[in-house]
Amino acid sequence: MSIITEPSQAPLVAQDLDLAYDNRQIVSDLNVAIPEGKFTVIVGPNACGKSTLLRALARLLPPAKGTVLLDGSNIAKLKTKQIARRLGLLPQSSIAPEGITVGELVSRGRHPHQSFLKQWTDADETAVLAALRATNTEILSSRLVDELSGGQRQRVWVAMVLAQETPLLLLDEPTTFLDVAFQIELLDLFSQLNNEHGHTLVAVLHDLNQACRYADEIIAMKNGAVIAQGAPSQIVTSELVHEVFGIECTVIDDPVTGAPMIVAGKPKKTFAERDASTRL
Repeated sequence: MSIITEPSQAPLVAQDLDLAYDNRQIVSDLNVAIPEGKFTVIVGPNACGKSTLLRALARLLPPAKGTVLLDGSNIAKLKTKQIARRLGLLPQSSIAPEGITVGELVSRGRHPHQSFLKQWTDADETAVLAALRATNTEILSSRLVDELSGGQRQRVWVAMVLAQETPLLLLDEPTTFLDVAFQIELLDLFSQLNNEHGHTLVAVLHDLNQACRYADEIIAMKNGAVIAQGAPSQIVTSELVHEVFGIECTVIDDPVTGAPMIVAGKPKKTFAERDASTRL
């Protein structure tokens, strides 16, 4: 079952996308619309095109064919600052400039709101402090980013994106390097941004149960194509999990949230068989 958001009602739309790296096609004729005011999670096996799609939606990867629309306008024709005021991106991996402190890095999230005539303001200061507090990194503000653990650095990058204060947030594997407690804390924060502040969020997650628990909408991908899109309760079935991930499972109600919860069995394919069937 696939439920597709009408493009006219979506702030971010991909139309007939072909995406490739070095002439190696990853995505073909993909159409997807991101629903406004929802927490959307993209799931799928490794190398299926999840992060590739996210990069295209953020204008980091120009499509070989097709168009990405941001608020109805071709994103390729918008100025960088226009995009940065509307859309924030947490990439899969980020490298901080050498010798930069946490506070300085998070402050860079305010760059889209500044200009030659409008320098640092009280609003900028408030946004940075709020982002540091939300990610529990305020105590790290004076420390060098290079000195932090992987989990601490990940929370600092999230703080920088939050400081940008955009209505749209794209998050590529935001829970990387975090232990389970911080994963839940961070996903709770994203859910709060969505529910209480109306942010539209799109995240790539590997944990299907976390996706079902937090997402309003799931986009399931395989081999560069969208297999299904819709609310977890409507599309997440044992048949879909088998089709996308190649594993047998039982889908039950999450005892805490009532969302679908996957109890996985053994995969039917070996690593080698799965790799052979996946577009690399």
